[in-house]
Amino acid sequence: MRIGLSLGEPGGPDELRNLRDQIARAADDGFSSAWLSNIFGLDALTALAVAGNQVPGIELGTSVVPVYPRHPAALAQQALTVNAALAGRLALGVGLSHKVVIEGMYGYSFDRPARYMREYLSVLVPLLRGEQVAFEGEALTARIGLTTPGAGDLPVLVAALAPRMLKLAGELADGTVLWMTGPKTVAEHIAPAVTEAARNAGRPAPRIVCVLPICVTDDAEGARAKAAELFALYGELPSYRAVLDREGAAGPADVAIVGDEESASARIGALAEAGVTDFVAAVFAEGRRTREFLKTLL
Repeated sequence: MRIGLSLGEPGGPDELRNLRDQIARAADDGFSSAWLSNIFGLDALTALAVAGNQVPGIELGTSVVPVYPRHPAALAQQALTVNAALAGRLALGVGLSHKVVIEGMYGYSFDRPARYMREYLSVLVPLLRGEQVAFEGEALTARIGLTTPGAGDLPVLVAALAPRMLKLAGELADGTVLWMTGPKTVAEHIAPAVTEAARNAGRPAPRIVCVLPICVTDDAEGARAKAAELFALYGELPSYRAVLDREGAAGPADVAIVGDEESASARIGALAEAGVTDFVAAVFAEGRRTREFLKTLL
């Protein structure tokens, strides 16, 4: 299992320089990948192109780019450009986002989201391979080819938690990127579904990228309380609530990796046994000790 880092979105006037420094430190420490979320701050793809092309040798991923605000051809063009800037080191994580965002903030319909993602991938993935696309679906149409450099081996990972989305992640993409998902749910639900879909489609074994909060500390109770505060929102969003319920978790603090080095090692080992191919650490609270622990796993 590869070990990566979730990048914190920097604040202040030198955001991109700070982001570059985070990526450089991750590369110097030997982490296999670094991942940037795309919420309401920096555009993840643009930021990775600017900050990441100055740091060689580490995979850089988005976790994740929402698909609704971007036509798949526009996202393919942007992703290929970023991949060229990064010399082929981009992993493109995409997702549906949430109804409260897509309908409440953007004003788009969130009707039949799995259908939308199927149509989206049917355009996006061929364009990333350098193919011409002629597609007409219920929600999306594309008659286009791109001459953007960088086409070829650019992994696409779909934020997938529900059965239909996991089928798409295995059948049409290169795997899934997860958040707030514990080892029991990966072993019993995520890994079997996405692996079967990939196998049935004749595709290689999928990547399962699992991002989780982590804090290595002797004050587990305090760190768990901090996790409950920091990540409370994710316990309320329907898609994450569903996987927390599958895990038997009352809230995000219950899936956060919290405790001393021995405890954290056991929790991360359980993820590997469950089928996770890439563990991505979202470090919070006790940063220095957690970072030193993670380096022992590389």
